[in-house]
Amino acid sequence: RIERIVKLTGFVNCSDGFTQQPQVVNGASELMVDVFGDAGRHARAALGANALPLGMAVEVDAVAAFT
Repeated sequence: RIERIVKLTGFVNCSDGFTQQPQVVNGASELMVDVFGDAGRHARAALGANALPLGMAVEVDAVAAFT
């Protein structure tokens, strides 16, 4: 049972010069708050990468606290 979301890290597959990684990862952050309410508020990092596994556009890593 999830008590709260502690941190999300989002990796965005992007080209050189793209600087809007935080805006791309906003969708994952907003989803956590929509699903878990205040317990979904978290620390976050948004990073750019020139390639992700299997050609994915975005990869999100989450750390959650469990009861």
